[in-house]
Amino acid sequence: MIKRIIFHAENYSSPALNLGLLILRVSIGLFMAFGHGLGKLPVSAGFIGAVAKMGMPMPELFAWCAALSEFFGGLFIALGLATRIFSVSLAFTMAVAGFLVHGADPFATKEKAFLYLITCVVLFFTGPGKYSIDGLINGKK
Repeated sequence: MIKRIIFHAENYSSPALNLGLLILRVSIGLFMAFGHGLGKLPVSAGFIGAVAKMGMPMPELFAWCAALSEFFGGLFIALGLATRIFSVSLAFTMAVAGFLVHGADPFATKEKAFLYLITCVVLFFTGPGKYSIDGLINGKK
């Protein structure tokens, strides 16, 4: 049951759908990992201070969770490994970025966080597609 929840890839029959999901996953995952997550590792005192200013409890822990979610979540989504779990983690991180970090900013500033958030929600519902590690795991029955 747990394997099905974590690694389940739907029975995808359309090659175009699978190619689209592959392109979406790899591009979004790598953009997130290397464009946002890698620069936050190791977590700096400034980033921890910014998390503390938002009023988050245990700011050091939350800063590390955000940075690791962006980097490793992005990589795992790109690979299509445990896609649904990492899409939830990354969606939560992007919701915090969009609504709290950039809450008072103009829409153009928070738009990127919302686009990542929506993409993660879509990947949660669609799954990673056939061309993924989850698809390989699911196919070995």
